[in-house]
Amino acid sequence: QALLAESGGGPVQVGGSLRVSCAASGDIFSKYPMGWFRQAPGKGRDFVAAISWAGSITQYADSVKGRFTISRDNGKNTLYLQMNTLKPEDTAIYYCAATTKYGVGAAPKLRESDYDFWGQGTQVTVSG
Repeated sequence: QALLAESGGGPVQVGGSLRVSCAASGDIFSKYPMGWFRQAPGKGRDFVAAISWAGSITQYADSVKGRFTISRDNGKNTLYLQMNTLKPEDTAIYYCAATTKYGVGAAPKLRESDYDFWGQGTQVTVSG
């Protein structure tokens, strides 16, 4: 019933920045942990970042730590991923996800199998 919709992807130069967003219909997804995953060409879907319901606890993949920042605005039912110092290896389809499998107080979730709602993805291409 509820949907997740990513936006903000596109082409960007090496070393540049981009912010992708994920808007959730309704308010249910803002009550649960959310995360970002990405799928590079020819590869599986990998964990990027996750955030707790309250937004006070975050986790990052080693490959993006120090460059990416996950955040959420529960009032707007929106999840964000700020990406800085982008590299060619960051090129991928970026997916946002939410999970209803855990309680409100749950920690950030890092596994693809933890999530039960997914967006359609937004393409990020880093070149130059």
